[in-house]
Amino acid sequence: MTVILAFLALVALAAGLWLSQQHLASKPWLETGIAPLAGHGPGRAPGIIFIAVFVTVIGGLFSMLGSAFVMQIEETPWELVPLPGRVWLNTALLLLASLFLQFVVIAARAGTQRWLRGSLIAASIATLAFLAGQVQVWITLTDGGYPLDGTPAASFFYLITGLHGLHMLGGIIALAVICARHAGTGDVRALLPGVRLCALYWHALLAFWLMLFALLQGWGNAFLALCRAVVS
Repeated sequence: MTVILAFLALVALAAGLWLSQQHLASKPWLETGIAPLAGHGPGRAPGIIFIAVFVTVIGGLFSMLGSAFVMQIEETPWELVPLPGRVWLNTALLLLASLFLQFVVIAARAGTQRWLRGSLIAASIATLAFLAGQVQVWITLTDGGYPLDGTPAASFFYLITGLHGLHMLGGIIALAVICARHAGTGDVRALLPGVRLCALYWHALLAFWLMLFALLQGWGNAFLALCRAVVS
């Protein structure tokens, strides 16, 4: 429950920051001047709202799994799965993928095709390497005596990392569709709306992975104890 409350607090903070930038107290009927051009005003909002709602749903799913993971540890103590060192490399790869995808957004905004293509290829390779690395981690744990139907900790690990990997795979497919749609246009800036949403999605999945990684490593105990103290 503490994990869910912490996630809801983060959602409320993000929503408050977003609403504070929407000029809700403005009075557009009293403003004068030239109306904004098409594509430079509120037209971007639907995509941002969609990805925000989608990410919030995914975050709620992972927070519930994390809460169940913590409650099971407290009620039926078990040893955490000893994560192989490859998990650290996978985390670094996901961080690189998120950074390179942000470079894609910067290149698309600037209209630089060479840097956009290179950053896009690097982000895709890093993401696919992350997924391949996760599969390698599963194989290593299975060979080490932690099968899917083994200890509860192992089952939770496969469930959480498997769902995260599926969301990453879905993001790769969406990014490929966006790039294929604009491949023949030659207009680099036309990619900007789509790759911006993909970058936000990657950043969110990176944040979710870091929090899950902390829980799976057992580092979240002190943080959860602090959250319980604040709530109580």
